[in-house]
Amino acid sequence: MPPIDAVIFDLGGVVMGSPLAAIARYERDHGLVPQAVSRAIRAAGEAGAWSRLERGELSLQTFVAPFEADCRACAVEVDGTRLMAYIAEASHPRPSMLEALRRLRARGLRTAALTNNWVSDEPRVHPARDLFDVFVESSVVGMRKPDPRIYELTCRELGVPPPRAAFLDDIGGNLKPARALGMATIKVDEPEPALRELSALVGFDLL
Repeated sequence: MPPIDAVIFDLGGVVMGSPLAAIARYERDHGLVPQAVSRAIRAAGEAGAWSRLERGELSLQTFVAPFEADCRACAVEVDGTRLMAYIAEASHPRPSMLEALRRLRARGLRTAALTNNWVSDEPRVHPARDLFDVFVESSVVGMRKPDPRIYELTCRELGVPPPRAAFLDDIGGNLKPARALGMATIKVDEPEPALRELSALVGFDLL
């Protein structure tokens, strides 16, 4: 395997708290079947409100009504505004990931964020922004994971060919295109095991 010159991080669920965990908590609190919201999002596909939100085609304000309609089409009643509040409440940085980013940069590796996100009603600088050389947001570039083009764009911005990059994400479907391009991929369920795996890839301790 070629040496790793850059590491690409998903944000929510990797560097930050997991939106999937926030959605699961919403489902529990509101008596929904587990994975009901995720299934509705998948059923709506690329033309659905969630995908359009992440490509920057909808604002949070214009997203809510079509998203709730997508969910109702799958017999799932969701308060879109409340669900997004749950996700916002979970979006706290993970200290171990921030420390790993600092160590990577101290050793001369380049770092990138590659995130499916949305335009906030109150724009603000991401709390981990300064730890990344490149910051690719789906809502800004008009593409979202798992579109292979967004991984290629990130590598171009980094100036690193895909086989010399590692990519961390908490969703397996987002790892497949990166792996197909030749990247080393790590699925993040919990930060510490993922960072041990990344440490072995880069050749120094990140914990």
